[in-house]
Amino acid sequence: MKRVLGILVVMILVLSVFAGPNHLVIFHMNDTHGHVWGTEDGGGFARAATLINQAREEVAKEGGAVLFLHAGDVNTGIPESDQLDAVPDFLALHYMGLDAMVLGNHEFDKPFEVLEKQYEVAQFPFLGANFVDEKRGGPVFEPYVIKDYGDFSVGIIGLVTEQTKVLEPIYLGENTIVNAEETLKKYLPIVQEKADVVIVLAHLGYHADGGRPNLSVEFTTSDELAENVPGVDIIIDGHSHTLLETPVVINNVIVAQAGENAENIGRIDLWIDDGRIVDWRGEVIPLKSDIPEDPFIKMFTDAFYQLGSEALNEVVGVTKVYLDGERAHVRSDETNLSNLIADGMIWKTGADVALMNGGGIRAPIEAGEITYRDILTVLPFGNTLYVLELTGKDIMDVLNYAATIPDGQGAKLHVAGLTAEMKGGKATNVKINGKPIDLNKTYKVVTNNYVAAGGDGYTMLEGKPGYDTYFRDADALREYIAHLGTIEDYTSEERLIELDQVK
Repeated sequence: MKRVLGILVVMILVLSVFAGPNHLVIFHMNDTHGHVWGTEDGGGFARAATLINQAREEVAKEGGAVLFLHAGDVNTGIPESDQLDAVPDFLALHYMGLDAMVLGNHEFDKPFEVLEKQYEVAQFPFLGANFVDEKRGGPVFEPYVIKDYGDFSVGIIGLVTEQTKVLEPIYLGENTIVNAEETLKKYLPIVQEKADVVIVLAHLGYHADGGRPNLSVEFTTSDELAENVPGVDIIIDGHSHTLLETPVVINNVIVAQAGENAENIGRIDLWIDDGRIVDWRGEVIPLKSDIPEDPFIKMFTDAFYQLGSEALNEVVGVTKVYLDGERAHVRSDETNLSNLIADGMIWKTGADVALMNGGGIRAPIEAGEITYRDILTVLPFGNTLYVLELTGKDIMDVLNYAATIPDGQGAKLHVAGLTAEMKGGKATNVKINGKPIDLNKTYKVVTNNYVAAGGDGYTMLEGKPGYDTYFRDADALREYIAHLGTIEDYTSEERLIELDQVK
């Protein structure tokens, strides 16, 4: 008997020596922005769930594991989600078995109490090592999480974009976002002690191919992080909505990002032997319509979709022309929809001038009946109209900043009641309601509470005298469209005439 036991022990030892590497599959999504529900063309969480569950079954047979991560910006984009504070999104991700997410800048679109509610609903870690309480200096949520898979462990450090301080400053309160690279250097040795594989789950943005935003804050990008900080194995990124069809390798760091709006899911397969990655492959999988939807995820998310649909489908007006709110267009040029929105802000408040940021316009409106759903899709953030008392000089400060903003940025300015020529990073020939601007005169200016609080870099407005009307921007647009009735046509005239292009 002892001889048999001895042989078995030897066999086990031999098998352990020749056992193959451990297989870990990482699924990742980012910038889903309320797109829980797919369409006939594909996309959506239920299709993603099908692929994740299939992989769990397959990998489990070989003793491997699946890790599911979200790189931030769950919030804001689809009315059915926005009205319910993204509860459908976080519940779906919970039931899909999400292991962790990093906070995106749009997680700060609403009061902090909403984020706390989302955390309770989600029941998975919200990571943000550099999202800190200014008073006590420590992270507000978890800085990192360790996943133990027996033969190996994985450490995941969450990093939030410093751009949040400009893009979504209103609800940060006594919290702030500190330097991502310095924070990573602080936590990396701690996590390396506890884990074999180190992943940075980042909402920073990938800009190795150019197009770096011009903002009034220093910020870190994922490609910079890979270049500057040794010791990281993988960066799962978000924020720039970049579709890296296969991950890129920078300074031996695998960098991945999967586009936007739950149109795709990223997959990275790792083979880990003795605590080291010995092989890997990565891809982004389009969530095409031929991928079946997971019945459970579809069932309960469809139930959420029905909530409030009757009100969302209310017809408020008709347009005979396409109202252009395409992301690329409103971040580079004035369009008929941006002019319509700005004009409606003046109509609602009686202001002299309206200021609207292009990043606040999130969708176009097709020709035909206009529903409240359409309007909430265009203006999903729940911002309110904010009236400021600005001198002509104050307005010039705004315009001179706007003249420095290159195409493609959410800070691109749209106006009503005002015209100007933009050249060489300066505004000239400025007129308000057809008259030359008076630098000493005080004007009534309406914007949204986001911009009024210094959002998108308009810090010169922060603290200026004024008041919140508490009119939601979407409701003001709905009333203005109802007032117009049928839109036969609408002007796309340039009100801020670019005499040269800022590059």
